[in-house]
Amino acid sequence: MDYIWHPYTKHSDAERGDLPVMVRGEGVYLFDAEGRGYVDLTSSWWSCALGHSHPRITAAIKRQADLLHHSILGNMSHEPALELAEMIVKLMPDDRRHVHFASDGASAVEAALKIAIQYWQNRKVEGRMKFASLREAYHGDTLGTVSLGYIEAFHHPFRDVLNRAFSIPVPPYDSSPDDALAQARHLFEESGHELAALVVEPLCQGAAGMRIYSADFLRSLDSMCREYGVLLIADEIATGFGRTGKMFAFEYAGIDPDIVCLGKALSAGALPISATVVKDSIYETFSDAGDDHTFYHGHTFAGNPLACAAAIEAQKIYAEESIAAKAAILGSMMQERVMPLEAAEAVGNVRCLGMIAAIELAGEGASADARRIRDELLKKGYLIRPLGPVIYLMPPLNTPPEILEEAIGDLKSAI
Repeated sequence: MDYIWHPYTKHSDAERGDLPVMVRGEGVYLFDAEGRGYVDLTSSWWSCALGHSHPRITAAIKRQADLLHHSILGNMSHEPALELAEMIVKLMPDDRRHVHFASDGASAVEAALKIAIQYWQNRKVEGRMKFASLREAYHGDTLGTVSLGYIEAFHHPFRDVLNRAFSIPVPPYDSSPDDALAQARHLFEESGHELAALVVEPLCQGAAGMRIYSADFLRSLDSMCREYGVLLIADEIATGFGRTGKMFAFEYAGIDPDIVCLGKALSAGALPISATVVKDSIYETFSDAGDDHTFYHGHTFAGNPLACAAAIEAQKIYAEESIAAKAAILGSMMQERVMPLEAAEAVGNVRCLGMIAAIELAGEGASADARRIRDELLKKGYLIRPLGPVIYLMPPLNTPPEILEEAIGDLKSAI
């Protein structure tokens, strides 16, 4: 009997009783209870950037387990959190920042929203209580983050309790951004005085179907934020740590966001940990000198020592092995192999960014076709999870090229 309520899983799928039961991971593979290996082409929800059971990360967790399993960060600290926070801020364009830890991406974004609202109150600026986001954004599944990125298919039952954000349309990466920018400017002109922050997924909207947009568009939005005094929050939870071919996707636009949210690949998917990275110009307004502006927000396992140890080792590997640069090279190979699929009758569009490749099927029944392709590839030993009609590949950044070539070949055959 399966007593799990499986996330993002239809009852009909769960009740078939044939879901793979994974018992082991090694490199790019997950192995089920029957010993069959599957190439994890989604990096287990985009997090396992270095594959599974990386020996260095495993060793780091074991070393930390002999010292300290958990200690809160309220009015105290511990070495792994101190070391990881310093590593994170050194990755930013300007290291004058502080790091607020949590356990998952949605919690990192939720903290960013509350920080943005309280920041304006700390400065005694009235009325900045609203947010803007990109149309069809996804920033998590808490009610706060769902308010940013309402997707009808996912969030319809909660629509009446959400404080919906203003939305800005996103131009396709291969089209002019002029109309979208005009709408964005209209929003800032009309409601900029109400905005605490604009929240964006830099360059790639994941749950929207790996919708990719240009660095120029992001740069223009950043300029509007500066012009109208609106904070910019970059949600790099899916795109951070080399996924796009740079350490962070916002680097393509040459911008310096006020707040950066990190998660998933922060620990290379080994243990749950996330971070909200905040400029000191914001952090310093939370002083309790005079009026008490303390940020009364936190999570039990924020900055857990075991998770920090995993994340520290992951950061060392990213740096020592030049993972972002290697991902850019491997991403070019992926793009070269998948772009010809645009000529297939069943395919409407193919788009790529670093080690993200999305193949959008066309025609009536495209979503059902994507599910059938998913099932066929599962039989061949590949794990994918289509987003509606979009089949996407986000494999570990250190996937051997020959495995990736074979996987793309089998995907072509299935399509």
